[in-house]
This record gives sequence, C-alpha cells and structure tokens, in this order.
Amino acid sequence: MNSLRRWAKAWKLKTIALYFACRDPRLPWYTKTLAFAVVAYAFSPIDLIPDFIPILGLLDDVILVPLGIAIVVKLIPSSIMQECEQKAEAFNQRKPKNWIAAVVIVTVWILMAALVCYGLTKWLL
Repeated sequence: MNSLRRWAKAWKLKTIALYFACRDPRLPWYTKTLAFAVVAYAFSPIDLIPDFIPILGLLDDVILVPLGIAIVVKLIPSSIMQECEQKAEAFNQRKPKNWIAAVVIVTVWILMAALVCYGLTKWLL
C-alpha cells in the first residue's frame, strides 16, 4: 500500500510539473498543447470512461493519465523538466487553495444539471 501511495504521489507531482512546463516559453507549441491536454484531463472531474463503471472506470485514470504523462515527459528536454519538477515540489509544499476555481467548477456542474433537468421536463411534457 505504501508503494502505491508513493507511485500516485510521483504521478501527481509529474502532472503538476507538466502544468508548469506548458507555461514555459522554451517549449514548442505542440508540446505545450499536449502537456495542457494531459494536465486538463488529469485534473478534470470528467473522464472518458465514468468511474462508476466497474474496473473500466478506473482504468483510464490508471493507464491513460500515466501514459499521457510519460509521452509528454519524453518530448520535454530534461533540463526544462527538472526545473518544472522543482517548481512542482515547491508548489506542492504550499498547497494553495483556489476557492475561485472550486466555485466556478461547482457552478458549471449546477448549471449543467439544471439544463439537463430543463431539457428532460421539456421533452417529457
């Protein structure tokens, strides 16, 4: 169980490092775009395969995210990746709370649920 926690923490730090990498001006646009896509998918509450589907729901988190991270890390020069990993370590030490982002995400989910309910009532009635 301890090794699984270390593995998850290492991938989380790599994901945060990729966030810093996609903001680095020394990287080409396609590497930044791919890094941004991997980071967005990793931190997004929306998955390709929903988590409530047994076994398959967790496979995208266990396979797709680490695979995407590994591919993007190969595209980034090691010196830039090391800098980004140092930034990620410092960022992880602070653990800032971004309440604005949380409010925006919750608001979007509430609006989506309201739209679905509105659409269902129009369709059923």
